[in-house]
Amino acid sequence: MANLTPTTPSTTEILGDPIAPGRKAAGRALIWGATILLGLVILVQALGAAGQGPMHFDNWRPALYAYVLWAIAIGAAQVIIRGEAGQRALFILPAALFTIAVVIFPTFFGLYIAFTEWNLSSFEGRRFNGIDNLVELFHDSFYWKALGNMVFYVAMVLVEYAIAFGLALLLNADIRARKFFRVAFLIPFMLSPVAVSWMVGKSLMEVRFGPLAALAKELGWSQPNFFGSAWAASFSIEALDAWVSIPFIMILLLAGLQAMPKEVQEAARVDGATPWQSFWRITFPLMLPVSATAVILRIIFKLKLADIIINMTYGGPGGATDSVSSYIFRQYRDRSNVGYGTMLAMFYLVLIIIFITLLLNFVSKYMKKVT
Repeated sequence: MANLTPTTPSTTEILGDPIAPGRKAAGRALIWGATILLGLVILVQALGAAGQGPMHFDNWRPALYAYVLWAIAIGAAQVIIRGEAGQRALFILPAALFTIAVVIFPTFFGLYIAFTEWNLSSFEGRRFNGIDNLVELFHDSFYWKALGNMVFYVAMVLVEYAIAFGLALLLNADIRARKFFRVAFLIPFMLSPVAVSWMVGKSLMEVRFGPLAALAKELGWSQPNFFGSAWAASFSIEALDAWVSIPFIMILLLAGLQAMPKEVQEAARVDGATPWQSFWRITFPLMLPVSATAVILRIIFKLKLADIIINMTYGGPGGATDSVSSYIFRQYRDRSNVGYGTMLAMFYLVLIIIFITLLLNFVSKYMKKVT
């Protein structure tokens, strides 16, 4: 008589054949072997190029070949170790390898260049100079002045946010020609900052014949020079950058306002709340997630500010308007000092990572506290 007792499927029947320990060991050995080979090729080439090694390749092509072999080995090892799950992992492997190739490897290569003396105007070529570039950085008053300028530029993001919030509230209200104003306020965001610096800065703000200079004279400024003094130049650069960037913040906030539930505001109006109370106790708290996103994105863009400065003042007068990016550009262009310029960029990258990390942690804690 047949046994009709139901049986529970075993783990092997559900998950398939288990991966043999020897097969897993072979996959791990393949990964380690390919990684060691890639590391050795890069190390030999780096030491040789710096004049510190007994041998080196003529170019970095062997490192590229070793990287391709390493990528193939990683993919094969995933299938060997994980079986069917490894085959599924192969679909995300190209994206990971692409990120390594265009982000991680250039970052480490830039870090290597930062510790070399490499002046394009010199016939000596690139040579390793230890921490000389780092020592020069700490004694570079113009670089620290540029960092101080970045504090001003980043702080002005809050002013840009306040203006953008006011415009978003205006465009969200039931006013005439609302669609026209939405398009009109977005026009500056559609323009290139380089075009804005020439069209507005070089034309409208020109000292002798610019319309804004003529208007400033009519208002009582005897010798209007928007870029002649440190404070005027800094605020002029900020005004141009804000004019281009405020629409970006405004459109994010406008989208958040339109997504807000209307019932909450109507209930507050019925309960007798004034417009200011409705904004401060309902609209603003509900808009905090969108506001935080808009401000953080704007700060990230602000940290890259360079094009308007380069076209308008080239960092002057006396470095008063320099951003870190524009100062690094001048190191590359004027001094042709690739090694020192790269050290400035890598140091700035570290500061940005620390600042953005602290900012995100602060915003996260603040949002948890508020909500």
